[in-house]
Amino acid sequence: MKKRVKLKGRLKIYMQISMYLGLLLLLVDIGIYFLDTRAGFLLTCFLVFYFAMILYLMLYNRPIIINELVSFATQYGQIQKELLRELSVPYSLLDEDGKIIWYNHAFARAIHNEKAQRRSVTSFFSSVTRDRLPSVEEGVAEFEISYEESEYIAKFTRISLREMADDSDIIGEEEYQGCLYAMYLFDETALKIALKENDDQSLAVGMIYLDNYDEALESVEEVRRSLLIALIDRKVNKYISGFDGICKKIEKDKYLTILRKSAVTQMSDKRFELLEDVKTVNIGNEMAVTISIGVGLDGLSYSQNYEFSRTAIDLALGRGGDQAVVKTPEQISYYGGKSQQVEKNTRVKARVKAHALREIITSKDRVLIMGHQIGDVDSFGAAIGIYRIARTLDRKAQIVINEITTSVQPLIDMFQNSQEYEPDMFLKSQQALETAGNNTVLVVVDVNKPSITECPELLKVCKSIVVLDHHRQGTETIENATLSYVEAYASSTCEMVSEILQYINDGVRIKGEEADCMYSGIMIDTNNFMTKTGVRTFEAAAFLRRNGADVTRVRKLFRENAAEYKAKADAVGQAEIYRNDYAISICRSDGIQSPTIVGAQAANELLNIKGIKASFVLTEYQGRIYISARSIDEVNVQVIMERMGGGGHMNVAGCQVDGSEPASVIGTIKGTLDKMIEEGELK
Repeated sequence: MKKRVKLKGRLKIYMQISMYLGLLLLLVDIGIYFLDTRAGFLLTCFLVFYFAMILYLMLYNRPIIINELVSFATQYGQIQKELLRELSVPYSLLDEDGKIIWYNHAFARAIHNEKAQRRSVTSFFSSVTRDRLPSVEEGVAEFEISYEESEYIAKFTRISLREMADDSDIIGEEEYQGCLYAMYLFDETALKIALKENDDQSLAVGMIYLDNYDEALESVEEVRRSLLIALIDRKVNKYISGFDGICKKIEKDKYLTILRKSAVTQMSDKRFELLEDVKTVNIGNEMAVTISIGVGLDGLSYSQNYEFSRTAIDLALGRGGDQAVVKTPEQISYYGGKSQQVEKNTRVKARVKAHALREIITSKDRVLIMGHQIGDVDSFGAAIGIYRIARTLDRKAQIVINEITTSVQPLIDMFQNSQEYEPDMFLKSQQALETAGNNTVLVVVDVNKPSITECPELLKVCKSIVVLDHHRQGTETIENATLSYVEAYASSTCEMVSEILQYINDGVRIKGEEADCMYSGIMIDTNNFMTKTGVRTFEAAAFLRRNGADVTRVRKLFRENAAEYKAKADAVGQAEIYRNDYAISICRSDGIQSPTIVGAQAANELLNIKGIKASFVLTEYQGRIYISARSIDEVNVQVIMERMGGGGHMNVAGCQVDGSEPASVIGTIKGTLDKMIEEGELK
């Protein structure tokens, strides 16, 4: 049976007030009977007539009033529905599954579709998925979405149908938890365009440095030097003015530029053509001029943008020059970097750094030395060189090393089996943390990325830190270093330490086994003096030979066992040639103590194949995949590895990937190569 419509509230009281007044009059009538019987009888007759009329009117008017109320409510609902349909804000109702069950005209115009009913909202807005709709606890959700060329703020309100279930005769309220979603779209396209136009006009500060100014001038006749400078000035000024920017020469080899942000975006899209354009200046100079560009933008103030540009130019120079670096508060982007950094002929910088290092070490009582995780020969050799410096200056020195690889083991054995060295010469990370104090200097060698050092926590404990490295700097650097000596042109850290040794103190004597370690580091990092060697590399090697380094002894130390040799040969044999230019392979790690070393050697071997521009060898070790990337001179493998979270040199780089399978990582390498080729960064 249908439920009867019942009145309630003030309307119910209004409809029944006549009856209540009649009852009150009845009480009065009873009182009148005590005063006068005839008057009471007369009032009783009136009350009978009154109640009869009241009952008649109530029974007659009640259905009419109910009908009028229902009619009004219906008309009111229709008016609301019509107003909602004509509302200028796009509005729709979605069911529990995200399907559109009702929408207004503005929504239809927004999606350019008049037949969207019963279609999923995801088919129009791909970012609006079922899991993004508000839950019972949230009630409301709001996020940005886009459709075609329009940008919207979408607001969703969850409407519970529990009340409907309460009044239903067929649905139990405890069983029904249905809901609808009201979806509103607020068009912010014009606002976004205005904000973007305003953002594009914001100030960006740039710094342009000539990398090899002095060397380039020395390579041309003196009478033509002014012409070379004038041609470079002209190219730089023409390039900046072409983007409606301001360029001011602040030093003989430095420029300050002021640009709009939109101009920086255009430069980035064309990968800073000035980098290659300057190299075309040739008036007889034997050496091509290269430049470094640092740009800062999106800072909170003009001065912050300037600081960003200073940081960016330092990064560009620290990474070898011939590249542009754009720094914002959120990220750092790199462009170029295709040229080898020119080796400096002068050792003035090495001498200055040597004196600074001596001052720092002599001001402390203890020296801790550490390299990178899974230390190699260059890292260990450089640590031994610093150890000798500290001992020469009468300071306690210890080397932090956790995992000893097969390549480093023969070198460590020379020291552990010698009575001339302290038993506690080598420490684990935990021991180093317990040893470090306020009067300790930490020397970090062969790495400038804090997360991959042997003991990252040690960087927070030690107040005085020295960094010596030959890898190009990346986004992550050791920022609180007291002394930082990072030279990307150096072949190895052992080469840098060998130079410092010559200036650190008069009469410093290096023992034979120490010279062997440092000579080994140079030899391994240069692939037997075939890669990244310069005049200073051979001078450092000659210095070590004079101090007792034995080439034959070093060669015997690094002979491979049969399993390692077979693993390397297998990696070379199964290599895949991708795009006719890139060799990609996997080096097995079972039965090999230091598979990452073998993987790096296999990557070097693959470069001997004719036509190969770069090689990538993957090694799975301790739940992590290590990538060794190598090239000769045609490809900058550093920028490839940086896109995958690694880094290194232009010709020698690497990367570590956690929680992935080799096949998946190979796919990532191929995807990275494809994307860089499409962007024009690789050819």
